[in-house]
Amino acid sequence: MLGIAMFGPPGPLELVIILAILLLVFGGKRIPELARGLGKSITNFKSGLNEEQPDEPETTVQQEAESPPKEKTG
Repeated sequence: MLGIAMFGPPGPLELVIILAILLLVFGGKRIPELARGLGKSITNFKSGLNEEQPDEPETTVQQEAESPPKEKTG
């Protein structure tokens, strides 16, 4: 069974070929936009993974603060 791990990391020639194909497909002006978008996506993904989840959601605290005071009956 052939797998990508069997070939190892790409060498300089393979990287040049991949970059040439990307240049032909997307054009010179579009590649920086794609790279910038990819970088932002990776950054957002990493920050989402590193975010700590609060014990109590803020929405319930805000809803309790915004609700009118309860009247006492009796």
